[in-house]
Amino acid sequence: MDDILAAADDLGPYKIVHINRPREGLRAIVVVDNIACGPAIGGARMAPDVSLAECARLARAMSLKNAAAGLPHGGGKSVVFADPGMPEADKERLMRAFACSIADITDYIVGPDMGTDERAMAWIKDEIGRATGLPAVIGGIPLDEIGATGFGCAVAAEVAQDFCDFSLDGARVAVQGFGAVGHHAARFLAEKGAVLVAASDSNGMVHAPDGIDVARLAAIKAGGGAVADYPVGEKHGRNAIIGVDCDIWIPAARPDVLDGDSVGRLKARLVVQGANIPATAEAETIMHERGILSVPDFIANAGGVICAAVEYRGGTETDAFAAIDEKIRRNTRSVLTDARERKCLPREAAEALAERRLREAMALRRWS
Repeated sequence: MDDILAAADDLGPYKIVHINRPREGLRAIVVVDNIACGPAIGGARMAPDVSLAECARLARAMSLKNAAAGLPHGGGKSVVFADPGMPEADKERLMRAFACSIADITDYIVGPDMGTDERAMAWIKDEIGRATGLPAVIGGIPLDEIGATGFGCAVAAEVAQDFCDFSLDGARVAVQGFGAVGHHAARFLAEKGAVLVAASDSNGMVHAPDGIDVARLAAIKAGGGAVADYPVGEKHGRNAIIGVDCDIWIPAARPDVLDGDSVGRLKARLVVQGANIPATAEAETIMHERGILSVPDFIANAGGVICAAVEYRGGTETDAFAAIDEKIRRNTRSVLTDARERKCLPREAAEALAERRLREAMALRRWS
């Protein structure tokens, strides 16, 4: 806690709430980072090894992401200390208890994240009337099902090709974390002519230089299988994905998979950050020095929260896809152009863009 408070600045965090309900087996943290642009939107992440530090970093990423996207929302995040693979009935009881615990945090709107999904958001909505990323049957836009975040990553990659020395048509793609984000990023990129050559999940990796059928691999995963069950290609441990020879590398799993040690094995020319905070500051610098273009997370993966904001205001799936395309296309080009002109890291350009918008909002509102 002391470390988080020491790292606090004039942007946030605005509020940190620790939740401990032993009878329900619930331990959770909510960080509302900044509400200058409006009530915070941010996902609820479930994993046994989450932490306050991770939650605070993700909440700040959401503040930057929502500001960069021009949404009328601030940034927040929550983490629930639990195994997302628990029986469905136990998970429902836990998430309903979590919902009741955050009922009074009215400046935080929950969305799905790693370990939670549309059903979990439906339980939260049922308890407190405040959630987004809901199932379609109750009026939501199921962002994981339609691939909102993955679609945004593909849009970012399409813009970024103008700043690289290769074309998207025929580009080789490797996806680290073939889940809701990684699968759809691969699918939309394949529709643009790219070729998936490697994918990983928590159990391992498949590498097929001649190409992987995205739909076939997705069907294997949907049936309870792993990427290593794909019948073609070489099978390796999950961490081998970093060293795959490719044009586009998409991290779509946990934070900090690229650090000062692992980034040296990267053989890509473009990194599109599908996950939140997938690279350390040191890794970002090394990629820049090696000439690897990296589109920052809160620019590339904003599709999910853009979709959530559209849903929260009663918009349609068509509205969501149009907003994602417009906002991510504009912001990616703006950030990469600024980075090229100033000869700085794309993350520096992205943070400058987002912080400028945050401070403009803060100047217009009295918040405390």
